[in-house]
Amino acid sequence: MITNQELANLIFPDVKETIEDLEKRYPKRNLPEGAEVTRFAPSPTGFLHTGSLFTAMICQKVAKQSGGVFYVRLEDTDTKREISGSGEQLLSQLKLFNVIPNEGYLASHEVGDYGPYCQSKRADIYKVAIKKLLEDGRAYPCFCTQEELDEIRAKQEAMKLIPGYYGHFARDRFLNNDERAERIKAGKPYVIRFRSEGNHIHKIKVHDLVHGDFEIAQNDQDIVIFKSDGLPTYHFAHAVDDHFMRTTTVIRGEEWIASLPIHVELFEALGFEAPKYAHLPVIMKLDAETGNKRKLSKRKDSEAAVSFFLEDGYPGEALIVYLMTIANSNFEEWLFENGYRNIDEFRFSFDKMSLEGALFDINKLQFFAKEILAIKTKDEMYELAREYALKYDEKLLKLIDRDPNYFKAIMNIEREKENPRKDYYKFGGLADSIAFFYQDEYEKMEMEPFNEKFSHEQIKEILTHLKELSLDQDESSWFAQMKEIGLTLKFAPNGKLLKKEPENYIGSIGDVAEMLRITLTTKKNSPNLYYVMLVLGIEECHRRMDKVISKL
Repeated sequence: MITNQELANLIFPDVKETIEDLEKRYPKRNLPEGAEVTRFAPSPTGFLHTGSLFTAMICQKVAKQSGGVFYVRLEDTDTKREISGSGEQLLSQLKLFNVIPNEGYLASHEVGDYGPYCQSKRADIYKVAIKKLLEDGRAYPCFCTQEELDEIRAKQEAMKLIPGYYGHFARDRFLNNDERAERIKAGKPYVIRFRSEGNHIHKIKVHDLVHGDFEIAQNDQDIVIFKSDGLPTYHFAHAVDDHFMRTTTVIRGEEWIASLPIHVELFEALGFEAPKYAHLPVIMKLDAETGNKRKLSKRKDSEAAVSFFLEDGYPGEALIVYLMTIANSNFEEWLFENGYRNIDEFRFSFDKMSLEGALFDINKLQFFAKEILAIKTKDEMYELAREYALKYDEKLLKLIDRDPNYFKAIMNIEREKENPRKDYYKFGGLADSIAFFYQDEYEKMEMEPFNEKFSHEQIKEILTHLKELSLDQDESSWFAQMKEIGLTLKFAPNGKLLKKEPENYIGSIGDVAEMLRITLTTKKNSPNLYYVMLVLGIEECHRRMDKVISKL
């Protein structure tokens, strides 16, 4: 009878390298004790998911704070689902969030001594490992057609058994090597399956850096590890790549916990030391229809794609800060104590991760975005806004480029102070928010209505007197002058006095300010009115006031 060695040579006659050769080609990394090697391993099958950014961010953090290596590996063995260019797009989007690998697949090129970093280019490595499993009797060729596999599944479903290719249902594991060789020589198509020695009624003990120690059913599935197209499946490639790329910690979503028994058994069969595992909680959302929590969905939720935040103009830092609050329960407190400009100094810990999936909170993201944009200088705001506008907003770009210094003046309103104003949380919609500063845009805008309790004559009188306001004074003096003008026209200097003596006043200084605000900006809400007037200039302010007066 043909031996396992002879069968392996029949299947892989050109494979001369051994596992020992690969160990020499990819030796253990020369890193300090405690240094972690982590990887982000996306498939080029679509956009960068927010959950994937969450994972990549933590991978980078763990490696960086330990003095280790963070690399990217492109898992492109599923050629049927691959979307051209998506690998490059994933890397470019990661960079926008300052998640930058030390080595690996970098879109246009690769960096590092442990490549290739695209799985589609590593077939020779996988064949060496699979040939070893064939020689050890831990893998075998399977000649089942899809129709035959469907029949097996139908029988299992009828018997209410766990579906899959295992036990006595693993038909071709019982062929002898002579039968296998005969079919191979006859040109019958086949895949290679892993021969499991497990039994799902037994448990294995595993340790997870997030979930701690737990038990899970042993693997007994004879999974496909090598497809008929000459490429491995994810499960097998993962084990081989993480070993020979010397990954110390595999960080991934908790949906992969179910696959852990397969991976543990593969590492054991190959004689490799398994890496540590950290399965991260998934990011959730409340379903609008059911009211129940569910995983962020590529199909249902715009927030599932990081492109949503990029196209809407959220600062990348804000999403990273928000995701870090999900990652570690102590980060938010640390952030308020240490500020937003030095978050790299925060020390991440798996011990501080919640076991429950966090609900995505857009309002909290916007809060952090406001805080981050508030501490940017006017020059930084100009650079960020223009970079966004170049890609996504032609109208904003035209406003910025019309007069960069004027745009900076708008952005600088109440910025250079101890507690800067927090007007902005994104650059999407910014063009509409600041349009009133530009005369031609102002002329196109529809003015919000004035308070109906005041007649047109009263409003005209107020605006006429407000033309006396001088901008050659500081804000407090300017506001004091406005209060004096209001007082002469029977407007109380504060709401408290109006409430106390309603018979003596027709309104408060707040009403006066609102009339001026609507006149100058068309809105009831705007940045600080004094600084709005400074940016517009006294001539433009008077022109707008005269125009409104003439129309009332």
